Amino acid sequence: LRVSALGAGSSGIPAGWAATADRPGVAYLPRLSSGAADTVLRRLGRAGGDLTVVSVHWGSNWGYRVPREQVRFAHALIDGGVDVVHGHSSHHPRPLEVYRDRLILYGCGDFVDDYEGISGYEEYRDDLRLAFLVSVEADSGRLAGLRMVPFRVRRMRLEPASREDGAWLRATLDQVSGGVGVRQEADGSLVVRAPAA
Repeated sequence: LRVSALGAGSSGIPAGWAATADRPGVAYLPRLSSGAADTVLRRLGRAGGDLTVVSVHWGSNWGYRVPREQVRFAHALIDGGVDVVHGHSSHHPRPLEVYRDRLILYGCGDFVDDYEGISGYEEYRDDLRLAFLVSVEADSGRLAGLRMVPFRVRRMRLEPASREDGAWLRATLDQVSGGVGVRQEADGSLVVRAPAA
């Protein structure tokens, strides 16, 4: 398994945090462009048989709209051989996509943090959190399944979400994710089935 982490200017990361030849820092992307995707892919190279995850801190904190440049960048990574794109920055879960049988998470939301109680964004239910359990086929990198376990945070402590809260997350993710097909299981977890071969 190979994991590469990147930070995009669109998430508010300052350009001064970028790593240089003389200074450690963030693998910084000023823009999410095809050229930036090519650079990432070139740096990753391609080790035979390795599964590759690219984790990107990008975009705004609130809302479900995924900017076109994020979609293009994620697709370019998948087209170049990446198996999972793990996006984060938003304070609530954002859309997910299965593209060419590979998983793209545009925003996983917070898990445990110190942002609890921010007012003005209650419609996004940032008190609800998800643990993402991703299964991929070892030989091909194809998505084998996605299970998401819903939690609710109170005073920086996670507790199991109620079935109703899980149903809200399921309905919201299903609506904003363009036909991926999020379902709720009897145990309350949310699942996305593997694409048909």
